[in-house]
Amino acid sequence: MENKDLYSKIASEQNIALKKVEAVVALLEEDATIPFIARYRKEATGSLDEVQIAAIRDRLEQLKELEKRRESILKSMLEMEKLTDELKKKIEAAATLTGLEDIYLPYKPKRKTKASMAREKGLQPLADLLFEQKHNNIESEAAKFIDSEKGVNSIAEALSGARDIIAEVVNEDPQARASVRELFFKEALIKSNVIAGKEEEAQKYKDYFDWQEPVAQCPSHRLLAMRRAEKEGLLTLNIRPNEETALAILEKQFLRSNNQSGEQVKLAIKESYKRLLGFSLETELRIAGKDEADKEAVRVFAENLRQLLLAAPFGEKRVLTMDPGFRTGCKLVCLDEQGKLLFNTTIYPVEPQKKESESGEVIKDLISRYHIEAIAIGNGTASRETESFVRGLGLNNIQVIMVNEAGASVYSASEAAREEFPDHDITVRGSVSIGRRLKDPLAELVKIDPKSIGVGQYQHDVNQLMLKKSLDDTVISCVNAVGVEVNTASKQLLSYVSGLSNSLAQNIVEYRNKNGAFKSRNELKKVSRLGDKAFEQAAGFLRIRNAENPLDSSTVHPETYHIVEKMATDLDCSIDDLMTQAELRKKIDLKKYVTDTVGLPTLQDILKELDKPGRDPREVFETFSFAEGVHTMNDLKPGMKLPGIVTNLTKFGVFVDIGVHQDGLIHISNLANRFISDATDVVKVQQKVEVTVVEVDIPRKRIALSMKDETAGTLKPKKQKTSVEKEPANMQDALSALKKKFGK
Repeated sequence: MENKDLYSKIASEQNIALKKVEAVVALLEEDATIPFIARYRKEATGSLDEVQIAAIRDRLEQLKELEKRRESILKSMLEMEKLTDELKKKIEAAATLTGLEDIYLPYKPKRKTKASMAREKGLQPLADLLFEQKHNNIESEAAKFIDSEKGVNSIAEALSGARDIIAEVVNEDPQARASVRELFFKEALIKSNVIAGKEEEAQKYKDYFDWQEPVAQCPSHRLLAMRRAEKEGLLTLNIRPNEETALAILEKQFLRSNNQSGEQVKLAIKESYKRLLGFSLETELRIAGKDEADKEAVRVFAENLRQLLLAAPFGEKRVLTMDPGFRTGCKLVCLDEQGKLLFNTTIYPVEPQKKESESGEVIKDLISRYHIEAIAIGNGTASRETESFVRGLGLNNIQVIMVNEAGASVYSASEAAREEFPDHDITVRGSVSIGRRLKDPLAELVKIDPKSIGVGQYQHDVNQLMLKKSLDDTVISCVNAVGVEVNTASKQLLSYVSGLSNSLAQNIVEYRNKNGAFKSRNELKKVSRLGDKAFEQAAGFLRIRNAENPLDSSTVHPETYHIVEKMATDLDCSIDDLMTQAELRKKIDLKKYVTDTVGLPTLQDILKELDKPGRDPREVFETFSFAEGVHTMNDLKPGMKLPGIVTNLTKFGVFVDIGVHQDGLIHISNLANRFISDATDVVKVQQKVEVTVVEVDIPRKRIALSMKDETAGTLKPKKQKTSVEKEPANMQDALSALKKKFGK
């Protein structure tokens, strides 16, 4: 298939104009990044967003893989001298990888099979005779093939070998595979059972000890859980449709007579399904189902990560960070406005080494000495006890904020942390990370492997390449959406900027350390190996505060500075005037500045940026406090209403930190007084919520919560759902995707 045909296919599938697809592909082939294309090449793409551009990129990769496999099959068939004109047309017309493999299967070199051994014994003519289904006296025909030298010692052995050949023919027939595959996708049941003797070990999978449901309705999280249990040797898993229905489909295609030959064919069809086709299609469905479950899990993970990365920053303020602990004490670090470590020490404000008075004096002294504006407390061990101690000190005008410390220990042991703090141990590094996370979540979290942040679901079970690609896309998208202050950013943060590699990020930091702060975007061109292409991709996402040119602190790209300069000249004012005086901006007629390469979409972006240059798109930070007197699960009682922070979203519900060292779960059915199919429709990660305690199970460390308004009553869906619709609609969508991927 020619590239033009590939682009047309993508355009049709994505419902995007062909010229837009071609423009995106051309830009990607020039190594343009997705954020750059979405932000600065709107005229070429018709203002496609990052999601649409990524979809074009990913689909093109899939289609190229399909074409690569098609070429390989054609080459193989040609070498085997099996490629007829009819087969070539079928191969070239195949629209899916599965369709290709079905056509190739009968010719694919394979290891010795029952059918191949039967052919070696000379039983192919008998199989052909039976398959014609015209003969009634088959024993006399089979007797002709008895040959002890070839290993055929009886009529029964001859017929068995012939059936093996027929079974393989049935299994390899493309139409048969397509028909039964559709049955698998539509009607297969997934069944799980606990392995005898593993009941105690498998308690966390208790719900699946004797479970079955249509695979089309099985949510991604349930499928991944059952597969994990099967991999751990705790459950057996079986995915099959009704066997009689499958056999009826095959018999309709292959069974043409009710005579003795037909009876042999019927037996061969059953053998084919039980021994070959059923297992083959179950494997196919397992792979396809896993692929769709992976995509859904990765999508949820990526969305959670996006929300966490774009959480509101506390800002450039001086912070005292406390990493609490019982036996080892509480590690303190003081950070300046840019997050630089000023001082560190350890205090013992809680049991068993409680030195309350001394600890209080240390905190008060540090607040005074380093002009501290807020105290950040990690939410791990002893956090609530430490928080109560700090609030009891009566500190005026000092905000006390609990910070999620998930992943801080990973950062503290990382090469980046060792490089920055070679003379400090992991406790100091972890405390610094907690404080910086409060000040700017995005800048700090990019230093940590996203899988260690704790916002995923079965992240270790999903396709790791798919996960990495999605999470990298998410981090890159978030970093470039916010923008990066080039004079304060870490090399880790810089490495996610459009067009910058790890080595270029390192070179920027080294240049900054040697020559001082950058005074303009143009100065970036002096950085070693940062050429014109990298500058084009990166410049618009890099900010230089208090630069010589005020546009250097905005998202306006240097390639369009001349347009802003022309606007200022036409209005007889300075660029500063344009950025500070709304009355002047209202006088701008954008149509006057349209050119062959710059259209209204870019000009509208420029005008919007002049209105609020360099504006941080993240929300304003809001202080949050957990309920007083609720520190452990023992303090919880059903009916309690408590403030909490959303820590993770899954397909089955939402996890919320209520300050007791164990997140509670709001099942998706308890998120609202209406039907909810996706938790993201109601809440997001780091959102402050009020919850009601429904149930507390201390032995199992489980807390059930609700966000329903008990006074409003429960609203039912307008339409009563059928049995096929009981689970969220996305699984039906997933089934459609499977059918599309693997063909009918």
